Amino acid sequence: MERALIVSANSNISELAEQLLRIEGCVKTAFAASGSEARRLVNNDTEPEVVIINTPLPDEFGQELAEMIAESTSAGIILICGSDVADDIADRVSDSGINVIAKPVTSDLLQRTIRLVIAARIRMAGVKRESSDILSRIEEMRTINRAKTTLMKYLKFTEPQAHKYIEKQAMNNRQTRLEVAQRILTQYE
Repeated sequence: MERALIVSANSNISELAEQLLRIEGCVKTAFAASGSEARRLVNNDTEPEVVIINTPLPDEFGQELAEMIAESTSAGIILICGSDVADDIADRVSDSGINVIAKPVTSDLLQRTIRLVIAARIRMAGVKRESSDILSRIEEMRTINRAKTTLMKYLKFTEPQAHKYIEKQAMNNRQTRLEVAQRILTQYE
């Protein structure tokens, strides 16, 4: 993990969070004392991987900030609230993937929550990569199928003949099937 953002008007919570993030391998931590300052950092800087918000903030409570960050980034978010409102807020923000911790915050609880958020984010990144790979393979198959259809239309090949032609061209020219398909599409379309 590289980047984190700590939003808190309380320096004790900020120092504890920074220390725990450093233990978990965070090398760059930005700090904001208000919601407006945090919004500027999220909008201007590179996307943080973990955001810890200690409520209330001087200019807002912090729930709206957490929801905005959840909508606009893929950061893991921890929202620290008073014990009297924590359950109510957790019910409202749980669909956004925001983790809520009730005050008083212990070092152990915050560290476990940070680890949980980091692990969830790593899993989500893996799923995103897999999804991206699958989409690129689907697009490759579509291009190859369009090339087969083009060969069938213009050269009156059957589907097996078109398939074999693309395979043979790829082998003979030391190209991928996608490159052959793109060349065919460029030539005939």
